[in-house]
Amino acid sequence: MLYEPTNNSRKLIYSALILYWILLLTATSIPSSSMPDIKISDKLEHFGAYAGLTVLLSAALLVQQKSRYLKKSAFMLSILFASLYGLLDELHQTLIPGRNCSLEDWIADFTGAVTGTLIIYILFRYERKKIKKGN
Repeated sequence: MLYEPTNNSRKLIYSALILYWILLLTATSIPSSSMPDIKISDKLEHFGAYAGLTVLLSAALLVQQKSRYLKKSAFMLSILFASLYGLLDELHQTLIPGRNCSLEDWIADFTGAVTGTLIIYILFRYERKKIKKGN
């Protein structure tokens, strides 16, 4: 049997996901002239933001207890939800002064989402094997 998270660890994952998503929405709603000048690629920022989002989203779907379907499909749904959110966020940015909608940004969002989900998938498989071995 796989490790079953406690209610406190579930709450921690859910809270982290909610706070992260609010932070992501807030950051993308700030006009570009008000944003600090970070010396990394815009695409790398998108990639990292969506990798982080799907790490938390995948973890939340894996620990939830309401739906077997959500748990069983956690990895694919995380990619789908994050990618759709990335698309909506790109469209939303057309309303923000100094921001624009960019296919390249959405591709970076999608790539980050896939990578974040792969990270959780690898960790999940590793933990599963460890538990099966009895370690």
